[in-house]
Amino acid sequence: MKFLLNTIAMGLTVASIFSTPLTQAEMVESMSFSDHVTQENKMSSKNSVTNPQAASISQLDTNWKNVPTQFIRAGDVNFAYREYGQQNGGTPVIFLNHLAAVLDNWDPRIIDGIAAKHHVVVFDNRGVGASTGKPAQSIEQMADDAIAFIQAKGFKQVDLFGFSMGGMISQEIVLKQPNLVRKMILSGTGPAGGTGISTVGRISNWDLVRGLATGQDPKVYLFFTRTENGKSAAKQFIQRINERTENRDKEITISAYRAQLKALKKWGSKKPSDLSVIQQPVLVANGDHDRMVPTVNTYDLAKRLPNSSLVIYPDAGHGGIFQFNEDFVKQSLTFLAK
Repeated sequence: MKFLLNTIAMGLTVASIFSTPLTQAEMVESMSFSDHVTQENKMSSKNSVTNPQAASISQLDTNWKNVPTQFIRAGDVNFAYREYGQQNGGTPVIFLNHLAAVLDNWDPRIIDGIAAKHHVVVFDNRGVGASTGKPAQSIEQMADDAIAFIQAKGFKQVDLFGFSMGGMISQEIVLKQPNLVRKMILSGTGPAGGTGISTVGRISNWDLVRGLATGQDPKVYLFFTRTENGKSAAKQFIQRINERTENRDKEITISAYRAQLKALKKWGSKKPSDLSVIQQPVLVANGDHDRMVPTVNTYDLAKRLPNSSLVIYPDAGHGGIFQFNEDFVKQSLTFLAK
């Protein structure tokens, strides 16, 4: 029922996503998006607030199903985040998420796979999920907010793992603060001004309607091909992202979703940046049939980054790394270990 209401709410934005706010949509938003964060997680005056669950789960027993959600304040925003794998030491890996995503949209196999060898940190950006504040309306502001979060955590240098919109944010971060970044993994993404990026909203909204009409999660259409392999991978992925049943994140709100679509439209219409100045090693990945951020952008991105490696998965879409999660985790661990 919750999924149905959320899909209806987002479907209502299709015709007016770049126009003035809809009164009806705002009404649906207030009814449909319940707060799954317990009262014990409310902010105090301290900079960092830890969920009491964190003390009861040892690091060795922690995984994506049970890792506690914590909060940290940076400026005027209380950022929700999950963190584990600290016992591995080394450079923390910061995960930056896709359009309309919250913490629980990450594939547990990817997060757990990286956390087996690395210290991982996954967070909701401003106004997304359980994080407070007004949602950012540009990729550049999202990057500034991510930098503020990283600095609030006290990290001097990080690795970035950016998927889709998160890969665009990652590019802005490394351009703004090159010394903050050691390595990057970019998947299902492209450069500013890339082919089809300014029209991601059309595809997303169409597949939201398809999801509503068929009773399926829109990511089944957005992230995977409609071949038998793609359909099977989609089904397994949806099952995995629902494995966590307790203390789940808040759902994306209509206002946050609309702000992200505006940011993507501006990013897709932006003059291309000079990516040759990025000297960090970058692993670039995608499926060979990405409908959301066309795969041609992946090839272009890898070509323009002077120190990049490229992985393209066959018969796979935007979520190719989820379809081939075992191989992708191996590729990522090898890359980060170099």
